[in-house]
Amino acid sequence: MSRDVKLFSEFSLRSVRLKNRVVISPMGTYTAENGHLQPFHHTHYASFAMGGAGLVMVEQTSITRRGRVTNGDPGLWEDSHIAGMRALVSHMKSYGAKAGIQLNHGGRKSSMQRAFRGNGPLTDADLAMGEERWTPLAPSALPLGEGWLTPEAASVEQIEGLRRAWVAAARRAVLAGFDLIEIHMAHGYLLQNFLSPLANHRDDAYGGSLENRMRFPLEVVRAVREVLPQSMPLLARISATDWIEGGWTIEDSLVLARALSEAGVDLVDCSSGGNLRIGATNASLGRGPGYQVPFADRIRAETGVPTAAVGMIRTPEFAERILQEGRADLIFLARQALFDPFWAHHAAETLGVNQGFADWTPQYGWWLDKWSRALAANGETPLGAEVFPEPAAAAPAKASARA
Repeated sequence: MSRDVKLFSEFSLRSVRLKNRVVISPMGTYTAENGHLQPFHHTHYASFAMGGAGLVMVEQTSITRRGRVTNGDPGLWEDSHIAGMRALVSHMKSYGAKAGIQLNHGGRKSSMQRAFRGNGPLTDADLAMGEERWTPLAPSALPLGEGWLTPEAASVEQIEGLRRAWVAAARRAVLAGFDLIEIHMAHGYLLQNFLSPLANHRDDAYGGSLENRMRFPLEVVRAVREVLPQSMPLLARISATDWIEGGWTIEDSLVLARALSEAGVDLVDCSSGGNLRIGATNASLGRGPGYQVPFADRIRAETGVPTAAVGMIRTPEFAERILQEGRADLIFLARQALFDPFWAHHAAETLGVNQGFADWTPQYGWWLDKWSRALAANGETPLGAEVFPEPAAAAPAKASARA
């Protein structure tokens, strides 16, 4: 493998060494039942691991039942969830990927529709299908927008309970065998609710100034870091900006990134948005390739904290350029990986670091290597344009024995 291709160079966080810098971003699938994984999850996540990614992140996993974003979120709020997660981790690792998990509390976005059923407030039709509706918990009693549930403003005692819930979920993630944990403090969920002045109107130690609004997220990070093995990396996903006037800014994120690093975070996963009224993140914005890369670039350059770049990174060449220019340390793929779960393997082929399909699972690699050599004999490659030669002339029919 060429050392010049950074996308396929190793990267280490604490004692965890990733075989490449392709990471499958945590993406909600809204398919769990009472927090328990289903067969779908094994197919879904194992395909990314088989597809060559160095790290596969399991979607936002609820630390409490009330903290679910939807009725379909997986959970680690009780010990009964550990066995299913352990089986999934084993499945992913069997294909050579490291396994990570994102821990989350939905905050004022809790109790909403599964995304593929509307991605908005629950409706009577949802309830008729058996969905449960409950009152969200957030820093302030401020709904996301018209038609959304008004959350309960968390008491200091409830905040302390949430911190303990994060710790308990992290311990369960360790028992399940995950290689690393990411704390979700983006996209309009609970920890970003505390960070953003759009959602946090508290007048106590957890609201008001930037220092106060960062207090609870940093308490969570310190508490989780304390119970993790020293060898285990801890990541944080942030919304680098709210994209809304008067909201969270990239300048705030620079302050937060430094504080997160001091509290024990090893890498900041730089997303954005989430406090808009449509969807979960920034779906109503005009977006283009790499539109969030400048956040990872600036945080990395100005704080020295390792970062991950996300957002419309579709081609191997673009991903490689981001890394070569030192704008991020890891590339997180989301929808592009849904479109092509084998993106990492295809990227290796594109960038010329394929080793005769030795990195593919052998059940595939043996056939593909044989196929590739047959293509090469015709001057073609697996990535070459399809060629449709003229059919060979049919051989003359043999004369009938009765002729």
